[in-house]
Amino acid sequence: MSGRGPGSGPAVGLVALGLACQEVGAAIAVLLFPHTGPLGMVMLRLVFSAVILMAIARPALRGRTREAWWSVARLGIALAVMNGFFYVALERLALGVTVTIEVLGPLALSILVGRTRSRWLWAAIALLGVLALGGGGWDRLDPVGVGCALGAAASWAFYIRGQARVGRDFPRLEGLALAMSIGALISLPSGILAAGPVLLRPELLAMGLAVAVLSSTIPYAFELIALRRLTEAAFGILMSLAPATAALAGFLLLGQHLTVLEVAGVALVMSASAGAVWTSRHRPGHEPVAEPTA
Repeated sequence: MSGRGPGSGPAVGLVALGLACQEVGAAIAVLLFPHTGPLGMVMLRLVFSAVILMAIARPALRGRTREAWWSVARLGIALAVMNGFFYVALERLALGVTVTIEVLGPLALSILVGRTRSRWLWAAIALLGVLALGGGGWDRLDPVGVGCALGAAASWAFYIRGQARVGRDFPRLEGLALAMSIGALISLPSGILAAGPVLLRPELLAMGLAVAVLSSTIPYAFELIALRRLTEAAFGILMSLAPATAALAGFLLLGQHLTVLEVAGVALVMSASAGAVWTSRHRPGHEPVAEPTA
């Protein structure tokens, strides 16, 4: 795996640190579920992330075409749906298992748009990984959790496509800031209903802010810096480590243990994701498998 220059070493460290922050943020969110519920947590994360991004990007609201606003709206919907599915799944499944299933979204996108014969090999390896995640018995995994994790995976694929379009229509972080604001507005009704009086407790609001900073602001900033020094293929391969980082965070911070078969499943999905990115690295227009917001 090669980068673009001598700064690729520190860039790899930034991506790894961003992944660690992201999963620590997810672990904190799990600890808040008894107070806010998963939908309340979605609202807190999106609202705080939107406020931070709007303050940084300061996007102009005038002079935008109808098509540009529609692309931002679609991305905002994808953000709200993706985070909603992800946190509901996280309430019912281990962190490592949830992230591994979620990674199947960008992986499937890479395989479907790929032009190499080897993409079917990566699809087969990913399927073996999914079967192994069941630990020999899918009945012990919460079916609602699995369904929501698959919903997050599909939403993540839509997010990646939408992000590419918004990136063409808006400079820097402006489009993401506007999309995050739309996602936050969408999440408000269900979030307020789920969290209720918790929204008046400063200590829980502070933890919600921490989740937003750790899961969105820091990783996205680090990824932007890293992408200046790494090829898209190298970046995508590094991002395929997310399931392992999530499993480690779940073990250390939440006491979630994975079986040997589940560990094998995580490893197989990671291998399939890295392989799909690597073999498609020379295809023009290939999008990296990235997770700036989920």
